[in-house]
Parts: sequence; C-alpha cells; structure tokens
Amino acid sequence: MPVHWCKSTHSSGVNDEHCVEFGRLEDAIGVRDSKNPEGGHLSLSSADFGALLSRIKQRPQR
Repeated sequence: MPVHWCKSTHSSGVNDEHCVEFGRLEDAIGVRDSKNPEGGHLSLSSADFGALLSRIKQRPQR
C-alpha cells in the first residue's frame, strides 16, 4: 500500500529546521523528517499518535 505523506501545517518552508510529515500506514500512523524522507519513519498507533499531538499542543510556543 503506497503511503501518502502530508507535511505538517506548522512546517514553514524548505529551510525550516523542524519539518515533519505524517502518513497513514496499513496499521499505524507514520511520522518522518521531511528533509530526509529516505531516513525511515516512526510508526505509532492511532492512540499514541493522538496522545503525541495532545502533548505537542500543550507545550508553550517558542
């Protein structure tokens, strides 16, 4: 199954140091560095991905 990777809406361009992409895998959510797409990805369950997003949203903005 081909994965359609989506760049985070918080990534702000080609020189952004913190660019991530996510994609629906067969049984998980994949998260990878958009600057190094061939470098592999993290696989998270839907529940763990949701928990990660909640934690990120709670962090103060820099």
